Amino acid sequence: MGLSTTERKLRIRRRIRKVSFGTEARPRLSVFRSNKEIYAQLIDDNKGVTLAAASSRDKGVDAKGSKSDVATAVGKAIAEKALKLGVDTVAFDRGGNLYHGRVKSLAEGAREAGLKF
Repeated sequence: MGLSTTERKLRIRRRIRKVSFGTEARPRLSVFRSNKEIYAQLIDDNKGVTLAAASSRDKGVDAKGSKSDVATAVGKAIAEKALKLGVDTVAFDRGGNLYHGRVKSLAEGAREAGLKF
């Protein structure tokens, strides 16, 4: 019998983390997706510190419409916070999710706002 969905996702997440590593100059943009909300963090793995975070639950993120529209707004919000910190390049960590749907919308929103990855 094959792997469960959770086990498969964890396996993919570990594989991504081997390659994706965040520094102060190029932090890791980590994405977590729940059924209702979406969260993004800029992480410096050298120090083990979160530099900035944005989520669909934040008051500053004003998004209405579909979950993909909300994810785009979160991507723009995290990009604005990153640019305020002086960061313009990040390592994208999709967190075991497929690069599709809400994760893709978040990435496109961050790119539109000026992040490079």
